[in-house]
Amino acid sequence: MKYKVTGMHCAACSSRVEKAVSKVEGVRSCSVNLLTNSMAVEGSADSQEIIFAVEKAGYGARLTTDGSAANSVQSISDREDYFVDEETPALKKRLIVSGVFLLVLMYFSMGTMMWGFPLPSWLEGNHIAMGLVQLVLSAVIMVINQQFFIRGFSSLFRLSPNMDSLVALGSMTSFLWSLFVLFQMTGAAHVGSEKLLMEYMDNFYFESAAMILTLITVGKMLEAKSKGKTTNALKALMKLAPKEATVLRDGIEIRVPIEQVKVGDIFLVKAGESMAVDGIILEGSGAINEASLTGESIPVDKFVGDEVWTGTINMSGFLKCQAIKVGKDTALAKIIDMVSEASSTKAPIAKTADKVSGVFVPIVIGISLVTIAVWIFVGETLGFALARGISVLVISCPCALGLATPVAIMVGNGVAAKRGILFKTALAMEETGRANIIVLDKTGTITKGQPQVTDILVGENFTEKDLLKFSSSLEIKSEHPLGKAIVEKQGEMKIDISPVEDFQVLAGRGLTGIVEGKTVIGGNLEFLEENICIGEDIKDAAMKFAEEGKTPMFFALNDKFLGIIAVADTLKEDSPRAIEDLKKMGLEVIMLTGDNERTAKAIGKKAGVDRVIAGVKPDGKEKAIRKLGLDSKVIMVGDGINDAPALTRADIGMAIGAGTDIAIDAADVVLMKSTLSDGAFAIKLSRGTLRNIHENLFWAFFYNVIGIPLAAGVWIPIFGWTLNPMFGALAMSLSSFCVVTNALRLNRYYFK
Repeated sequence: MKYKVTGMHCAACSSRVEKAVSKVEGVRSCSVNLLTNSMAVEGSADSQEIIFAVEKAGYGARLTTDGSAANSVQSISDREDYFVDEETPALKKRLIVSGVFLLVLMYFSMGTMMWGFPLPSWLEGNHIAMGLVQLVLSAVIMVINQQFFIRGFSSLFRLSPNMDSLVALGSMTSFLWSLFVLFQMTGAAHVGSEKLLMEYMDNFYFESAAMILTLITVGKMLEAKSKGKTTNALKALMKLAPKEATVLRDGIEIRVPIEQVKVGDIFLVKAGESMAVDGIILEGSGAINEASLTGESIPVDKFVGDEVWTGTINMSGFLKCQAIKVGKDTALAKIIDMVSEASSTKAPIAKTADKVSGVFVPIVIGISLVTIAVWIFVGETLGFALARGISVLVISCPCALGLATPVAIMVGNGVAAKRGILFKTALAMEETGRANIIVLDKTGTITKGQPQVTDILVGENFTEKDLLKFSSSLEIKSEHPLGKAIVEKQGEMKIDISPVEDFQVLAGRGLTGIVEGKTVIGGNLEFLEENICIGEDIKDAAMKFAEEGKTPMFFALNDKFLGIIAVADTLKEDSPRAIEDLKKMGLEVIMLTGDNERTAKAIGKKAGVDRVIAGVKPDGKEKAIRKLGLDSKVIMVGDGINDAPALTRADIGMAIGAGTDIAIDAADVVLMKSTLSDGAFAIKLSRGTLRNIHENLFWAFFYNVIGIPLAAGVWIPIFGWTLNPMFGALAMSLSSFCVVTNALRLNRYYFK
């Protein structure tokens, strides 16, 4: 179940929500994403109990997904809800009003004191009045930014302090200290001590109380705008869904809202229009731009019987289509679901930051109190000690820790989606780059999966027509791509075939059946030798075919050798280059195939793989992956039903997009364009994203490790370095912005 969570403003908030929901009976797992303000919960717990737990923790929550959603607009709108920027407009208004009052405040505080700006006559020499003006102006700014105090102190009272607690404590302490000094000034005025009045004037921190709030608001607005950019790719996908469709109802063309389109409806698509739902072409042809789904910019020609998908654009022609998938079942909705799911899950590396964030704020408050106590103990004034303690509060930033991982994962997923690569989870995004072995299925992955007949060797007393007739009669029942190549050859030569009876498939070995009352057997050499005697000259010919990278298929008719048909599958154009790129990245590249060893090695040599594992039956692929994974992290790339167990067994399963639904469901990463070069890009992007996360975490930890001692005054005895609370607030406001900006650099990521 997915929830929208409101009121979270730092990593401590998300940690608090996560802990509260995890305690609800029936919750198996809970993942809170600070970036998208979303929460994913697994288990049998009632949604109302989960919402109550969030509210009890001091935040708001509402259910955002409905499993019964029946159309693409509803389904996608649910996800759009995650990314509506409600924060930036409100922050902008607050910042403008706060800025106006702050400028006036700074004029009366620092302007007159430091630069001699003129004052109204009624304020000349009236220090108490000057203090009252600063008090009123700072109080106005504090009221404008009251949310910091409401959220901060309520969290503090619940013993779960967050970033707002640090800001509220820092600003309120500055204000209360200044108020105390103002009352002290009245005593000095009473005794007529001008010198004492001036000393008290130097101890005002009204401008600090106001400046802290304003600068933090600046940082929050920059952070919110930057966070919005991290979801641009996902927003672009969501905008692809049309709002209306042209359908035929009782033979009449009408425009209807997309939610009214049902499976089986006939819809019309003119040139320049987008596909309303997933469908199949009934009439017409056109060039379809599928870049939104596959990342491929070149339009694909589509004809009657071909499938079309939601959001793809008809560049030319007029199409009449029948709806086959609508709503959450469309390809676009599933892609959006995969990308948003990956962005809302947590990568393992985020756990370290979460643990630190959970105790960060209480530790900072403790450090602040110790700082104040130590400076008072060594003989400094209370005002000086408070300034150091306030600086510690306002420079510390738990947000940078909480955002370090999710922003990088979100941007990395957006970059991948633009290229037609889908990471299903944050774990997949992280682990893909850690692999050191990649195993490639041959057919459909390295090769095109469209083999062709290259050679025909006919047995004694048989003709080429006999061989193609009986072999095709048998292979037409088979779904194996090699068998289809034989049937295509028979079709080209216009040879008639006969129906087959008692057809049997022996997995990994061959086929048998009765054609025209005669027993036909087809398969590999080992299988044929179990049934007939094959001469050495025939074996030598088959060996030669295999050495050339061709697959020899043996056939027998009534216990007599009928012939050999050699079939070859050509390499995809990008496979050798992609394999070379994988090797340059330090991965061992292994080809896994059911072909005989000679044929497999010939193809492996052309492709440039490091090692070939041949002669593996469908049930043996999973065992091979298990064995390789004992001491290595393994990626398996495949496209067929028989690859599903191996894809599941591998540390990362990578499915070629043109493959079966079963393979895609079993995989962790989906390559929509069906090119191996995208697999290499996915690995490199994963490594780049992981490196970006490390940079973000380093910056977040480094900033706090350096900033907190500086704010506490550790370096004052040695170098004389001090930090004004206002500069501490500025540093805090920029720290999260820097982390988000660094993650946005991934948008410039490309593959050389």
